[in-house]
Amino acid sequence: MSDTSAENSAENSETAPSSNPAAASSPAPAADAADTAAETAALTALFEGAGVPASLAPRAAARLGAGAADRLRDDPWRLLRVPGVRPRQADHFARSVLGDAARPDDPRRGRALVVALLSEAAVRGHTVTPLADVLASLEKERVADPRRAVEDALDEGEVLGLTEEPEFDEEAFDEDADLPEPEESLGLARWALTEEAAAEGFQRLGATGGTLLDDAAVKELRAGLPEDRSLAFTAALRTGVTVWRGTANDLTATAVALVSAAAARGVRAAVVTPTDRGAADLAAAHPGLPEGAAVGLHRLLDPADEPGTAPGSVLYRRGEQRPFELDLLVLPDASGLDVELCAVLVEACPDGAHLVLGGEPGAAPPAGPGRVLEDLEASETVPVVELEAQSPGGPLDELTAAVRGGGLAPVAAPNKEVVIVPTMGEEEAVHRAVQLVTDSIPRVLSIPAGEVQVVALAPAGEAAAGALNTALKAKLNPGPGRFGGFDVGDRVVVAAPLPQAAVGETGTVEGAGPEGLSVAFAGGTAVVPPASAARLRHGWALPLTLARGTRRDAVVAVVAGSALSRPAVATAFGLARRHLSVVQAAGPGLARAVRESGAPERRTRLARLVLG
Repeated sequence: MSDTSAENSAENSETAPSSNPAAASSPAPAADAADTAAETAALTALFEGAGVPASLAPRAAARLGAGAADRLRDDPWRLLRVPGVRPRQADHFARSVLGDAARPDDPRRGRALVVALLSEAAVRGHTVTPLADVLASLEKERVADPRRAVEDALDEGEVLGLTEEPEFDEEAFDEDADLPEPEESLGLARWALTEEAAAEGFQRLGATGGTLLDDAAVKELRAGLPEDRSLAFTAALRTGVTVWRGTANDLTATAVALVSAAAARGVRAAVVTPTDRGAADLAAAHPGLPEGAAVGLHRLLDPADEPGTAPGSVLYRRGEQRPFELDLLVLPDASGLDVELCAVLVEACPDGAHLVLGGEPGAAPPAGPGRVLEDLEASETVPVVELEAQSPGGPLDELTAAVRGGGLAPVAAPNKEVVIVPTMGEEEAVHRAVQLVTDSIPRVLSIPAGEVQVVALAPAGEAAAGALNTALKAKLNPGPGRFGGFDVGDRVVVAAPLPQAAVGETGTVEGAGPEGLSVAFAGGTAVVPPASAARLRHGWALPLTLARGTRRDAVVAVVAGSALSRPAVATAFGLARRHLSVVQAAGPGLARAVRESGAPERRTRLARLVLG
């Protein structure tokens, strides 16, 4: 079986600020409901005595597991592992617990800060951090012996030391010059090891991936295809790992055509989507696709609902010992794959299988650490095929293409494919978004409210997903939230993976009882137990990290805040199939972000590791 701790950045972004230092640390062992309640009570008492908000107790119990209160008394800086806790808050807690014995040079503090710094870097997408940067940050936090703190963290096994030879620059080589020193970096074991596993998987698939069809069959499939599609088919059928680049429509259409043609010739092939909803939509839009050939990745990996699994983790039955029964897997929307889920995916691919990963150019990076597609391209070990747009496209394609190119040119939309709704501020933006969902779009375009997805581009504030959901619930399904904050009829989204559904999967609450919430997902109705209900959020409005796995007939993109970027805007706009309303509350900040703000660089090792 494969295990992935997916208390990932999608969930962290909603439960903790981006500076959260412990969002990516490993979750604690699971406890049953009674033990969790007792632990929460013990933590509440400890926190109240130390002047820490009691509201932190449930998060601490979930993160630290059994015996959390006793372990925090022994080492109060373990509080840094809880989402949302910052170093100064952990120092305050330590002084309350230890009194005068709490000192800046305490080895426990230095060790915890190393893990916290690396976890904070992981939230920003990095899998590794230069040792020099960690040492400098420790000095700023008044750690007396930063190198000793690093050594202590390494001894605990949660942090790995990584040494890599610098790339050789032949043009700049001078026989008399000193050779550059090896690059020393640190990484959380969780991400460093999964990055190595992903690289080994790609190497294995590249080495074992023979031609799936003979030359005559490949030639027959290529007949009449444009050159780029012909290259895409050839690479996918003859190479273990391939990357495709193109628009969402072109990637999907090419994936469907390849899988259909390959399956007709006896190849076990599937189009794999981020969510079950995406797979159901794909199958409905392409009735010629073989039955069962469109499948959500989460379902394909066969998640196990077993007791004892750590909170926020999912245990998958598919893996090295039980690989997929497939010869060809095509993921037309793989841009959202972080390195951990990618490692699980490639481990479950059998020797000889072919894996095709597609992504739109300039898409937003994954919510979790890593940049898989970009690293594969940088490694120059796999074919990369650019799919040209087959037709000029409509206003939606035109707008999204303009954003990818750094512009916001107005587009002609005679059938209201694109509507720009300027507002004077975030409060008005929420009001206009609700109006669009509940009245304007259903009335003018005959798209029901259930097919409209609001996407919030502000991570926090008056126009973030939380505020929008509050307003939308009041209009669409008012109620007191009697079942853990939810009512029957509420639209919900999975914010951290469950055995029952993947991150980003939306559903509707159909009932509730002692066993939990009954939620109708695209893959079927599932009962989410009370202990896991915290992994759900209201789903009328979604942050981009949760929305990106499923396209919708109509999207209302609420543009606000200062965290805008070109990749985020392009990805949000590209989620709309028929109609896009842009509720503009960012003023000139939107055009500036599209023009100037690309995706921040991520420090990763996958490209080098794949090279071997």
